[in-house]
Amino acid sequence: MSVVPAEVLPSSAVADRNRAADAEDGVRCVAALGPRARLWPALGAVYRAQLSRARVARIPLLFVATFQSIGIMVLMRGVVDGGGEARAVVAGSSVLVVAFVALNLLAQYFGQLRASGGLDHYATLPVPPAAVVLGAAAAYASFTVPGTVVTAVAGSMLFQLPMTHLWILLAVIPLAGAALAGLGAALGLLAPRPELATLLGQLGMSAALLLGVLPADRLPTFVQYARDLLPSTYGVEALELTFGPNPDWGVVLLDLTVCAAVGVASLAVATWAYRRAAVR
Repeated sequence: MSVVPAEVLPSSAVADRNRAADAEDGVRCVAALGPRARLWPALGAVYRAQLSRARVARIPLLFVATFQSIGIMVLMRGVVDGGGEARAVVAGSSVLVVAFVALNLLAQYFGQLRASGGLDHYATLPVPPAAVVLGAAAAYASFTVPGTVVTAVAGSMLFQLPMTHLWILLAVIPLAGAALAGLGAALGLLAPRPELATLLGQLGMSAALLLGVLPADRLPTFVQYARDLLPSTYGVEALELTFGPNPDWGVVLLDLTVCAAVGVASLAVATWAYRRAAVR
C-alpha cells in the first residue's frame, strides 16, 4: 500500500484511489450479506412467522367468520328444506370462512403493510418476492382450517347431509385458500391507499357470500356468469357435489383442477404486484 500523502498526488489520482476504496467496501458489504435465500427455506420462514402472528391477532376474527357462516346457514334453514339447495348453502357457507380470512383479511394486511412502509423491510431482506407472498397466503389459508371444518360439520348436521366425504376439505381448503389469498394479496398491493384495500377486500368477501351461498339456479343468468369468475366458486361446487348420494368424482376433480389453476394465476399476479409495490 502506498504511503504517499494525498496532498502530493494529482486530484485525478486521489479520485481514483477513493473510487477503488469505495468499490472494496462494497465488495466487503456484499460478502457480509451472504447469498440470497432460496425460495423454499425462505417461504417456510415467512410461513412460520405469519402463522405465529395470525394465531395471536386473528383468533377473534376467525371466531367471527365461523359464527357468521353458521348464522347464515341457520337463517337459510327457514328457506331451504333440503336437496341440492341445502348442499349449495352448506358448501358456500364453509368456503365463506376461507374468503373472510384469506381474501378480506389478507387484502387489509398487505394494504396496511404497503402504507406503513413494511414492504421496505421485506425488500431489504435477501428473500425472494414469491416467498413473501406465498408464505403469507399459505399462513392465512391454513388459519381457516378449524373454522371451515366446524362450519361444514355444523351445516351437515343442520341440513342432515352425509359427512362421509368431508375429507374433500383437505383439497378444497388449500386450493380455494390459495386462489382467494392470491386475489386478496393482489388487491391489497395494488390499492393506492389502505382504506381502498379494505373496501376491495370487503367487496370480495361480499361477492363470495352472495354468489357462493345462494343456490346457482336461483340467480339471474348474468349473475351466474359473474359467479363463474369468482375463484372460490369451483371449490364450492366441488364440496357441494360430495354431499350428494353418488358424487361424480370426475367433475369434482375438474373443479379442483380449475381452482388450482386459478390459484396459481392469482398468486403469480400477487407476486408481480409485490415486486411493483416494493420498488416504488
